[in-house]
Amino acid sequence: MILSAGIILVRKNGVRWKYLLLRAFGYWDFPKGIVEPGESPLEAARREVEEETALNDLNFRWGYDYRETEPYSRGKVARYYIAETSESGVSLLVNPDIGKPEHDEYRWVSYEEAVSLVAPRVKPALEWAQETITAGKTEGHH
Repeated sequence: MILSAGIILVRKNGVRWKYLLLRAFGYWDFPKGIVEPGESPLEAARREVEEETALNDLNFRWGYDYRETEPYSRGKVARYYIAETSESGVSLLVNPDIGKPEHDEYRWVSYEEAVSLVAPRVKPALEWAQETITAGKTEGHH
């Protein structure tokens, strides 16, 4: 199994929560990447967010629970945590291995928009995130 780890990143926009989605090859997903040897999935998720978006103000206010996708694409599993950020400015940074950003576009979208954009395998994690956020229980971890 190949584990990738990412973060369902949200920010408050007035009374509504917005989700950060990144697009590559026509697919929308949350920031994520392969867990490297010697790092924990959470460390990998934080690193990938910073590498892909330049965002590093992450508040794990709902704790460190996660959801994983069913295996896809030759045994890959994606694990998603939830974090809040106060930053809205995303920079799609150049990946030195390929000489350009990994993603073509980013959007802060409503839950309804996110449901319509993400791949079916990601939807259970998105639904879990929405339930967690709207339940209002917070723990506040950075």
